[in-house]
Amino acid sequence: MAIEIGPGWTIGGGISIVQPPSGPTAGWYVGGFLNTGIVTTVNRITFATDTATASVRGPLSIAKQYESATGTLTAGWVAAGANPSAISSVDRITFATDTATASARGPLSSARYSLTATSDNTTYGWFIGGFSGSATLATIDRITFATDTATASVRGPMSAVGYNGAASTDGTTYGWFNLGRNDSVLLSSVNRITYATDTATASLRGPLTGTRYKNSATGNTTDGWYAGGRRGSALSSVERITYATDTATASVRGPLLSGVETAAASTDSTTYGWIGGGQPPTNSVIQRITYATDTATASSRGNFVGGGQNWAATSGIQ
Repeated sequence: MAIEIGPGWTIGGGISIVQPPSGPTAGWYVGGFLNTGIVTTVNRITFATDTATASVRGPLSIAKQYESATGTLTAGWVAAGANPSAISSVDRITFATDTATASARGPLSSARYSLTATSDNTTYGWFIGGFSGSATLATIDRITFATDTATASVRGPMSAVGYNGAASTDGTTYGWFNLGRNDSVLLSSVNRITYATDTATASLRGPLTGTRYKNSATGNTTDGWYAGGRRGSALSSVERITYATDTATASVRGPLLSGVETAAASTDSTTYGWIGGGQPPTNSVIQRITYATDTATASSRGNFVGGGQNWAATSGIQ
């Protein structure tokens, strides 16, 4: 007989104690657009069995696409997006009870879509840039997870306006994001947020090797991988930012299986990153980057039922 004494903690037969995982064990891919239109769907990948088809979980409280997501090991926050115009709403998924409908929380400071997000994995989530429907934004909002029914607070801005970028984090101190595009101008710029001094303007770091937008990003505590996106056509290329030398230009790594745009990414924070979905024909495909051998082509894993594009992803404990 085993007795659960808290999330991830179990006392088994013989009074052995099973500790909770130290890092994410699953990724949640949320919202987006299917052939039927904008959806509330949530899909979950279990990392240990990632060749299986992703499982459908409880929905978001409203349908949205071009949203962004981040979170902690126990919950994910899905912010803003379009339905069909820009919205400011935030949903929270509690991972332990993810078959329930996500709960509506306090909104962002303004409506937007095609934004990106990062988190310190414990206390705060930052939602970055985006497009209001009439203007490209440099705004950065911060959600305090413990008081998430309040309206997000405005922090220091990006170094320039941008949308359709992607972000990675070292999990404690900094968040890195490419700016994506500014109206019709594509950007290679990378900004870094210092979490402890987030009222300052984000600092400009070394660029990507070329412009890209509609890309996704994943990473661990030392590096961030920026994958796919668009530059004239859908890209299969992957670039890596090394956090310790982040003023240098990002390095080109092994590619994805094919060109992918408007996908989403999750990570176990140590070993692998999963790039999922995107515009057809990749909308049901899950690809995995192995961080230690990242010059190799990404490997094909299980798929999504029905697929998805224009969505977001977050990682935590299943």
